[in-house]
Amino acid sequence: MKKDSGSTKERQKTRGGKLGTVFGTILCIILIPILIVNVTMIIKGVAHSEKYPTFLGYAPMIVLTDSMYPSIKSGDLIIIKTVDPEEVQVGDVISFFDPDSYGTSVVTHRVMQINTENGLSFITKGDANNAEDTPVPAANLVGRYLTVIRGAGSVAMFLQTTPGLVVCVALPMVLLIAYELIRRRKYSRSKEEDTKALLAELEALRARQAEADAKEAKAQSDSPEA
Repeated sequence: MKKDSGSTKERQKTRGGKLGTVFGTILCIILIPILIVNVTMIIKGVAHSEKYPTFLGYAPMIVLTDSMYPSIKSGDLIIIKTVDPEEVQVGDVISFFDPDSYGTSVVTHRVMQINTENGLSFITKGDANNAEDTPVPAANLVGRYLTVIRGAGSVAMFLQTTPGLVVCVALPMVLLIAYELIRRRKYSRSKEEDTKALLAELEALRARQAEADAKEAKAQSDSPEA
């Protein structure tokens, strides 16, 4: 019975250790790439403030308006890819530095027409807008729209707030640290219990051996001399 109990304990400890390893691995797989992408884009943004920062030619963007409704909605997160202006075709959705904002904001609209007179430029319009935009010079092109992640933009904006940082960054870190402390405490307690059990078993063996030695000595003393 003792051996079975010990085996159960060992299995539980092994299972707990594996779960902890899997949890830590998953956390690293999620957080490390995000950290690498963010750091890379921050460095690029500081080093080349005139360009929109990208990672391996791709960039996420948070949509703030419904000008492209219903295909793209406010609060969505879109992914764009940098392309040469010559690759853009009519019907493509592109992101560009808005000429009306003197290049301080990025807009994502559909290409309605391509002009080549006096240099390459694009006539764009939001799907939900009635009027076309100011012509966009090719130099203002940031990239071409690839896909959308519904609602992820709102989540990303929430992460930039103090409550968002607390809920999505600080709280998981606190939980992870608390989990590690509890796991180590349980491991230490389990080791102590195993040590005590081993010492108790050793004492029992010694007692049985002493009893056996006493019986043998008594038997020898009681036996008739040859």
